Amino acid sequence: MAINNFEELIAAARAVGPKRIAVAAAADASVLTSAAELYELGIATAHLIGDQAMIESIAHQENLSLARMTITHEPDPNAAARQVMALVRAGEADVAVKGQIKTDQFLGAALDRETGIREKGLLTHVGLFEIPGYDRILYLSDSGVVLYPTIHQKLIIIQNVVEVAHKFGLKRPRVAILAASEVVHPKMPVSIEALALAKMAEQGWVEGAIVDGPMPLDVAVRPEAARLKGVGGPVAGRANIVIVPGVEAGNTAAKAIQYLAHGKMAGLVVGARVPIIINSRADTPETRLYSTAMAVVLVGQA
Repeated sequence: MAINNFEELIAAARAVGPKRIAVAAAADASVLTSAAELYELGIATAHLIGDQAMIESIAHQENLSLARMTITHEPDPNAAARQVMALVRAGEADVAVKGQIKTDQFLGAALDRETGIREKGLLTHVGLFEIPGYDRILYLSDSGVVLYPTIHQKLIIIQNVVEVAHKFGLKRPRVAILAASEVVHPKMPVSIEALALAKMAEQGWVEGAIVDGPMPLDVAVRPEAARLKGVGGPVAGRANIVIVPGVEAGNTAAKAIQYLAHGKMAGLVVGARVPIIINSRADTPETRLYSTAMAVVLVGQA
């Protein structure tokens, strides 16, 4: 059964939890609030790595109990990130989580060839969005890891997000490869790549999904827009997944959904030994909760 909203996401995470999360640079009110709620819901138990005095002070200010959490004192964020990766490598953590540390530093620790948790494939970000007035969860990739993907990297991005969608119950997701127009134009390389990727998917490079492109966002998600612009096929107007051309488009789309359309977001990085959560340091406890629930469901499906 497909997960169609975040209420169902939380229920699915509770059904397979609790899993173990390890958080680097955990001295943050949002991090601690979400960790406490995750424990109460039976979704995850937390190993907090950071400045212990600050963690305890913030917990006291926020009236949060740390009784069920493990704390390792490590005030240096980079060292804390390396400790998170060590816990994963030792089989003592199921999810790696970024706290008050820059994303590039945290991912740098994950990608370290000697001490990190990288696998052979490409790390990519998958975002899930619950949007008011929209009848299904929208998957968006990649909005934060692969900055300017090549066509080969875009193929892996598609394969990774389709795999996530399968684990969330979508047997044959509809994938739209976004561009500024549905028309292929030689002066728009993104449109040419989209057409090539759709053809590659048709030839079997992507399993268990229907892929089409290029198409603008309105054509991908609004049946009326697809009809008015004369774009047919099984994906137009009905996309479950949208593939953005680059980080600027993806980051802008994600923030527009959250802050202008009042949508809810869950997101994480796939392709490593375990899911990696790289929520923005400005994200709310709610976003962290949903992202961790997403990770726990994926771990439970492994």
